[in-house]
Amino acid sequence: MWLQFFACLLLIGYAGLKLTVYGDAIADKTGLGGNWVGFLLIATVTSIPELASGISAVTLVGAPNLAVSAILGACIFNLNIIVLLDFLYRKGSIYHSASQGHILSAAFGIVLIGLCGLGIVLALNGETLKLGHVGIYSPAIVFLYLVSVYTVFNYERHQIKHYTDQEPDAFPHLSLGQVALRYALAAIVVVAAGIWLPMVAKGISVEMNWQESFVGTLLVAFVTTVPEMVVAVTAVRINALDMAIGNIFGSNLFNIAILAVVDICYKSGPILSSITPVHSISVLTALIMTGLAIIGLFYRSEQRILNMVSWISWVLLALYLINSFFLFNYG
Repeated sequence: MWLQFFACLLLIGYAGLKLTVYGDAIADKTGLGGNWVGFLLIATVTSIPELASGISAVTLVGAPNLAVSAILGACIFNLNIIVLLDFLYRKGSIYHSASQGHILSAAFGIVLIGLCGLGIVLALNGETLKLGHVGIYSPAIVFLYLVSVYTVFNYERHQIKHYTDQEPDAFPHLSLGQVALRYALAAIVVVAAGIWLPMVAKGISVEMNWQESFVGTLLVAFVTTVPEMVVAVTAVRINALDMAIGNIFGSNLFNIAILAVVDICYKSGPILSSITPVHSISVLTALIMTGLAIIGLFYRSEQRILNMVSWISWVLLALYLINSFFLFNYG
């Protein structure tokens, strides 16, 4: 099972990187790179593993806890990537250097994650508000996600156009059809590995006697966020810090939207009514971590503790470890 897990990690890591590269090339070659549609294409493809694994978890494995924990865990992992970026970016604190425009997408993230938490709390108190087998929170999440995408990219469209206009075509020797074919092949690999991953995670939880909520939040979420991590680190290396930060908050918005899709695919009723209460810990952790990121972007401190990262990054790392501890012990 562990060998299969690392195989999934390698497949999603490599194919996820290619997916991002070819998605960027498609945006350039089609002329979509100059507007929010092209930028949204690049931001969305990094979350394909979460989408594939979430649908697989509820349709093939029958593990709603695994699906929800992987989605919420991916949000927490994405916010933890900020710590890595703060360590790698040596020109100063990323909270001081990044654009304050990211506060808008982070705030929308708090709204969507909070809506997910509200659904969990209502379910714990016996309130099952639903439309058919889907929780009423799912259409609300989809609506707010679309509003957030329109608002954020309408606000940032000038900066996005400036960046994409300056970016050269990475594959001038390849036609649009050739790039699209490579993109499709990479997507097939990512989707296949994403479908396979929950089955492996289910086996690990049984063999190791670990709870699905812990396995989903720690292991599955780590594997599915590898593309986001690669994109973020690469963006910092080419001095595109705002692209890295924007990808993190944008991915979190899409991850919560994935929860609504998974809820539709789960035919046994609203998915948040079928999970354990421990997921509320992950929701609160994600809310606190996003709030701290907003504080950092607004306060713009330049100080580093131990000449490594900002105090906010140390707190983000501590919150991630505390969340993992509680899920392991009380999952």
